[in-house]
Amino acid sequence: MDKQSSFQLLDSFHDRRVLVYGDVMLDRFVYGSVERISPEAPIPVLSVERTVDMPGGAANVARNIATLGAQAILMGIVGDDSWAQGLRTQLSHDPSIELRLITDPSRPTTVKTRHVADRQQILRADIESRTDLSPEMAARALEAFRACLNEISVVILSDYAKGALSDSIAQQLIAAAREAGKTVLVDPKSRSFNKFRGATVLTPNRHELHLACGTDCRTDEEVIEGARSILQQGICDSLVVTRGKDGMSIVEGNNTPVHLRTVAREVFDVSGAGDTAVAALSLGLAAGASVADAARLADVAAGIVVGKYGTATVTTGEIIATLEQAERGGTGASKNFTLESVEQLVSRWRELGLKIAFTNGCFDLLHPGHVSLLEQARDSADRLVVGLNADVSVRRLKGAGRPVQSEVARATVLASLKTVDAVVIFAEDTPLNLIEALAPDVLVKGADYTVETVVGADFVLARGGRVMLAQLVPSQSTTNTLKRVASAAQS
Repeated sequence: MDKQSSFQLLDSFHDRRVLVYGDVMLDRFVYGSVERISPEAPIPVLSVERTVDMPGGAANVARNIATLGAQAILMGIVGDDSWAQGLRTQLSHDPSIELRLITDPSRPTTVKTRHVADRQQILRADIESRTDLSPEMAARALEAFRACLNEISVVILSDYAKGALSDSIAQQLIAAAREAGKTVLVDPKSRSFNKFRGATVLTPNRHELHLACGTDCRTDEEVIEGARSILQQGICDSLVVTRGKDGMSIVEGNNTPVHLRTVAREVFDVSGAGDTAVAALSLGLAAGASVADAARLADVAAGIVVGKYGTATVTTGEIIATLEQAERGGTGASKNFTLESVEQLVSRWRELGLKIAFTNGCFDLLHPGHVSLLEQARDSADRLVVGLNADVSVRRLKGAGRPVQSEVARATVLASLKTVDAVVIFAEDTPLNLIEALAPDVLVKGADYTVETVVGADFVLARGGRVMLAQLVPSQSTTNTLKRVASAAQS
């Protein structure tokens, strides 16, 4: 699949909706440092500096669906406890994720607490119940699952062996989804894959495949042998086997197996990498890609996320940047960048004595007001970097009906303009992290702001830079344009 086809596939993520059902959990990271051994026992003493809570398991799959520009319905079982409330609070801030969680007072919300000393995990402590759901809870889950099927195109079953996907309920969920004509992806953690019979795609890692089939599964040949044994049992149509540093292997039907090699990069944390892969794979299939083509994007996405700390996510902007860098061998004049690469670019510009301007926005439907802002911003300095709100960020700021165009489409349009020298897609609500990382000489916003209300103004001014308020073009805004279109459609 060439770069243009990849971009078109990423662009289509914007309109997709995925149902994620499975083991929802809270990932807690306790960060600190170790400087001594306990006098009570030969164990390290962690001096705690901070604690970070993040949605994990099936909830992290849903987060990845959202940051890739699509929308997710998240279903799972949580307890009647503070951990569940914390999860709901975190996830409720994201309009791209619709929560349909079911409370079971008889079991705790699953919590995985990882203790990390100087970037090295030294202990994990789990709070969980692995018992199957009660018949009453299983019936409630199945009813809620069936009620969602007309709203989505793909189903992900995220199995962490915490009880939400017992043998009986897994079979009923798959049967209901397939009867409704939906593609079903399963990320399995069980020693046997039999309960997932009827799934479209299984995404085990190498170790999980080994446990299910008995084959060692270290070499390409062994992975193919193990996957073929699962296919011959009629459990699924295809397998996408994640193999860590060795990439992925796709084995399906009579097709020639495909092995994807992950581009070498520094690995900081593998937590949640499988969640990222299955999210990207599901969206690729929802958009009509073959399993192999969808897996190629999933492989890139997983390769990006292992370079981050914690239970991380990835955006389509990061995938675009990675694909472009790979195509050019890490060199060349691309305008779509990750923060890391644009920092390097800005550094080179500064070595040449060039001044940097920065502006940001959603740029949903590019209009004369946008063009004027960008021209004024470019005229204020030698180079212009544009921070572009990711789809997930736009939905938080402007509601579930926005953006009209995906972040891929919006970035492509901006990058085509001569006035724009670099585009960085960011998922936060404000560009403050970008501004502090890039330290622009000129910070530009429209004259509908004041200097005091421009995000990052204090930082830029303190460094000797300036804030410029660009003149506005009257009656030009995306909101007004959409209102005119809606009015015309109703008349």
